[in-house]
Amino acid sequence: MTATASLPRATRRSSDLSKHSADVFAEAEDHPVTITRRDGENLVLMSQRDADGRSRLLGLAAQLITVTLDDNGTLAERMSRVFPWMLALSNEDRKACAQDLVDAARASFSTDQPHRALAELVSWQETATAVAAGLGDTDLEWIEDADPVERP
Repeated sequence: MTATASLPRATRRSSDLSKHSADVFAEAEDHPVTITRRDGENLVLMSQRDADGRSRLLGLAAQLITVTLDDNGTLAERMSRVFPWMLALSNEDRKACAQDLVDAARASFSTDQPHRALAELVSWQETATAVAAGLGDTDLEWIEDADPVERP
């Protein structure tokens, strides 16, 4: 990760926080804001959503490190031990899921954008849940010669 990717996008003085708190809070809802202080260490103000996203991304990083330390089996097999819900997927889908999660995590880590990896994780987990529930087992019957329906 580059040094600038992990830094907040804006800097405000602590006096701005007391004099223009609404503006600073509005800015912090969009992105983290560094609050500089003369008498102490700088602080970072961010939304709970941003803080939770960073925390969840660190949790995912810990799980991926666990996968890399295991040298038994393929990437998909190792990830299935860490993410047991992957066992509901077919072998082909497990391989795709494993690679997609690694790629999304690398993109999130390098851009400091947790939502990318977290959305990929949730998407695959929901897919596995649907497959485990038996959804997707039915053959679809496509209607090819149907007349278009008018918009309401």
